[in-house]
Amino acid sequence: MLANERREAILRAVERQGSITVKALAEEMGVSAVTLRQDVRELAGQGLLNRVHGGATALAADVPVSGPVEAPAPAGEKYAVGLVVPPGGYYYAEVIRGVQNAARARGVRVVLAVSGESLAENQEQVRQLVAGGINSLLLMLHPGLRPLEEAEQWLSTLDVPAVLVERRAGLQAGRLEQVASDHAYGAALAVRHLAGLGHDKVALVARVESPNTALLSAGHGDAVKAMGLTPGPEFLISTTGDAVPADARFEEVVSAVESGEVRAALVHNDIDAIALVGILRARGMRVPEDLALVTYDDEVAELSDVPLTAVAPPKQAVGSWALDLAVRRLSDPDTPLAEILLRPELRVRASCGASRRSEA
Repeated sequence: MLANERREAILRAVERQGSITVKALAEEMGVSAVTLRQDVRELAGQGLLNRVHGGATALAADVPVSGPVEAPAPAGEKYAVGLVVPPGGYYYAEVIRGVQNAARARGVRVVLAVSGESLAENQEQVRQLVAGGINSLLLMLHPGLRPLEEAEQWLSTLDVPAVLVERRAGLQAGRLEQVASDHAYGAALAVRHLAGLGHDKVALVARVESPNTALLSAGHGDAVKAMGLTPGPEFLISTTGDAVPADARFEEVVSAVESGEVRAALVHNDIDAIALVGILRARGMRVPEDLALVTYDDEVAELSDVPLTAVAPPKQAVGSWALDLAVRRLSDPDTPLAEILLRPELRVRASCGASRRSEA
């Protein structure tokens, strides 16, 4: 089938059924799931359908964006779940949307609380939610929460079931369940892709204050070692407090590109990657010719002057899986405790110097 014929068939199937899965429709049409997945992505980009985990839905469909929600919403509210998130940041908004869509499908009421930076503020928010009668907690605690040992000890004493969202905790956290993106895998995915394009050294540029930087560094290092690449430099930048202007923050990176020391890099996040592209252009350098670049986030990567290849964490899926875990725990307290890592995907655009495709 030609591409336009496949896409018309997808739209007809979505219109007829309300939703489709890529696997089932690919078998029905006799095409590969990879091909059909790309068609769904293109149609979603044109605003013709909703792309969801594993398939697509009609634009008017009120279904979860992604995740393991299995049943339609029962009449009335079955449970109330408290969701604690840090202030600000578009990353959190996507996770919240995943929780909200899954909760709507489950007939669950979500009560949102915005926490402060201190452990005491987080404890107070949780105390208020529990006092208000919530049945379970979804906790996306402030990334700089300290001391960590004390925070984990507190988590182990919670009176209601809890799921840690996009955060990781140690054994001291007790019966806490966890759902997070596998950021180390995502970083390794970027390194493998750049190595496949012929780069034997890949730099990492990441924010000091990001809770994901340590995981990205670990995944980056593991991939470099596994593939026998030359270890690339790691540039840690700061954007808080008395941080210097953007040009100066990226000076080391720009100098390394200018000297030819760095020809490929993974940059966390989109905003920093877009800023770096602009600084390089102002200095007479080009992406991807002088620097093959992959960003980590994919919130606004496609809007860059040079559309950015990006590793995309499954943020909405994290939210919906977290809500599902909470409901499962409330429905069956004896079900085994779960710690779930969801893998990001690579979305290939112009900034890495490869033709556009996608890898899982």
